[in-house]
Amino acid sequence: MLKTKSKVQWLASLFAVLTVAGVRAQHSAEPPKLVISIVIDQLRGDYLQYFSPTFGEKGFKRLMNEGIVYHRMDFGFPNVGQASSVATVFTGAYPYFHGIVADKKMDFEHLREVSILYDDACLGNYTTGRFSPLALLSSTITDELKTETGEVSQVYAIAPNAEEAILSTGKSGDAAFWPDDYSGNWATTTYYKNIPWYIDRYNTEHAPADQPDRVWTPALASCNGFPYAVNNRPFRHTISGNDKDKFLKLKQTPFINTEITGLAGVFFEYAGFGKRGCPDFLSLTYYAGDYKPNNSREWGWEIQDTYYRLDKEIEKLLEMADKNVGLKNVLVVLTSTGYYDRKEKRRPAGEFYPNRCTALLNMYLMAVYGSGNWVKGYYNGQIYLNKTLVEEQQVDWNGILRKSADFISRFSGIQDVTVAGQGSVNDIGRAGDFQRGMHKNISGDLFLELQPGWTEAYENQTGKPDYRQINSVFSPLLIWGVNIKKADVYRKIRATEIAPTLAFIMRIHPPDACREAPLEEFIGMNAKQ
Repeated sequence: MLKTKSKVQWLASLFAVLTVAGVRAQHSAEPPKLVISIVIDQLRGDYLQYFSPTFGEKGFKRLMNEGIVYHRMDFGFPNVGQASSVATVFTGAYPYFHGIVADKKMDFEHLREVSILYDDACLGNYTTGRFSPLALLSSTITDELKTETGEVSQVYAIAPNAEEAILSTGKSGDAAFWPDDYSGNWATTTYYKNIPWYIDRYNTEHAPADQPDRVWTPALASCNGFPYAVNNRPFRHTISGNDKDKFLKLKQTPFINTEITGLAGVFFEYAGFGKRGCPDFLSLTYYAGDYKPNNSREWGWEIQDTYYRLDKEIEKLLEMADKNVGLKNVLVVLTSTGYYDRKEKRRPAGEFYPNRCTALLNMYLMAVYGSGNWVKGYYNGQIYLNKTLVEEQQVDWNGILRKSADFISRFSGIQDVTVAGQGSVNDIGRAGDFQRGMHKNISGDLFLELQPGWTEAYENQTGKPDYRQINSVFSPLLIWGVNIKKADVYRKIRATEIAPTLAFIMRIHPPDACREAPLEEFIGMNAKQ
């Protein structure tokens, strides 16, 4: 009896070893000639499953059926957003190291909100915006590629917004492009010096500004991804050419994905991808979020139509890569930004007023430490204290932080308060997650977490505030091409493992702040059999 059981266990163990070895045995005699990185803003793994019956065989399904699919990727820090997620994917590090903690930051000196990449020293091409990658404190996988190939590799990025495009190009890439919010032209920054001539021509002939009126109607004949949806009927959204925000709205529809694929086609035609002795890199960011002017019919037809059309864009992209480079020479990496932003019609459970909170906190601190503006301001769920005043008055920094946190934790609607570098009021063990998502030079001193259902409100706003919920989601990671063998991996992986894996495949060094090893399925990939 025991011998039989041992034999069964031995056979099971042998089968497991052979299965893992089969996955790890995938190898490539040479690195890919072209790496295509696809980051899809707000892509959800569960939606890929819900909507898969509507997909063709040459888009998402091709990547999932022929490549490695990691079903549970986590970013490892709270308040994930567009910029912080893209920076994490490309640096292999957390915001604690790379410095990109959010899409925007508060300029307290001028009391204005600016892009996290705002740089007054750089002008814009086809935009009035001023951006550069200098706020990114770590190198990216694309920076390392440019360095180790002696600038021979071509690195370009296309995205709906400046932050996504620039962060996936890095400091050494050739150029990053995004549609300007107000002209629709493909814009970039003067930080990059290698602007191809064909972009000027494309802006003249094919920019969105030349097609001012857009009408979005369903491409699907029916909609059954959400069988419990209410008012699940065909829709019609018109983006008028007279609308001053038409391009901002365009970026929340499938039209922006079509525009991105269209510009990618120009690079395939003229950039000479795959014709060098080292890998080229094309980074694309697509959009799979909700249509905000839709008044939050999240369960309606629009989101399913977005995924259906996005599947067609992936198919078209693979066709262009096959025609111009050959799919046997291409590696595709597809993942998500790791969050989903939705606005709901339901009434908030409560309203938290940041202005009242900071005013009362300052009064409390004056009672304890004397008169002065102890509180610098509030932004993005964080309170910034006046470090200059604290130093001048020789107040104990840790003491004022703890007193402030204890005071704020008593406010209605506050679930928890986390002190930068120390921990939370209620659970010291949670400090690790917040620590990874913050940076000492940019983040606030106190992080406020509202109770479920509560929302921020301000005294001067018109009407009742909407309840906005930003959910972290388990994101898929798909790696396909260059002798990659099919596998489904269900263990949880980290977004920071993508960059070292790409570095391993391309045979270059990982980014300088990366502390991760390549995904274990790729160890030995470059070994010859």
